Amino acid sequence: MTPALSAPASFADATLDEIRAALAPRIASNAAFDGWGAPARDAAADSLGIDRDVALLAFPGGAVEMIAAWFAYVDAAMLAALPPERLATYKIRARITALVEARLAAVAADREALRRALAILAMPQNVARAAKLGWHAADVMWRAAGDTATDYNHYTKRTILAGVYGATLTVFLDDDSAGQADTRAFLARRIEGIMRFEKAKSGFLARTEHRPSLSRFIGRLRYPAV
Repeated sequence: MTPALSAPASFADATLDEIRAALAPRIASNAAFDGWGAPARDAAADSLGIDRDVALLAFPGGAVEMIAAWFAYVDAAMLAALPPERLATYKIRARITALVEARLAAVAADREALRRALAILAMPQNVARAAKLGWHAADVMWRAAGDTATDYNHYTKRTILAGVYGATLTVFLDDDSAGQADTRAFLARRIEGIMRFEKAKSGFLARTEHRPSLSRFIGRLRYPAV
């Protein structure tokens, strides 16, 4: 069973957020057998001495809320495995690769739970929430990698990485190669694609930075400087 990163010694005075965080990885461990439902949640609560009714209150949205809480645990596990001072020694490509691999390591023991979670998120009623979770995962990784973009680069980087991460998860779920070598190779190729895109985009922006702007020219015609 995957342990929580941190949990109160006693849950008598714990907040729902603390209870949710403590239960999430244990629910994931149970979900491989019981699915993302009440049995997995109750078993996790029993293992920590948490009242089942309190555990129910911690996840008012049911399975999707449990999955979201587990993904938050994965975020925390990834960041704990790769503190800023360590990431700072890597080049950007290595940072992104290491962050994705750290996420995979955090879910490696619960691949069947992940498979079930992705099936739930793929349901039509959950697609919007799934997109938000994918975006959030990419955002956490880019921020950890040191990205500070606030323009459209902020969005393109996260959109592309979310797609790469989602595709990598699909390979990861059925990867029986030693040390998930096939997944690592697939990820390396996709990260290379991201880096080529970013390089090409930077070159294009550099070439067009000083070109005359038609919109600015028209604006000057309408509102000439005094």
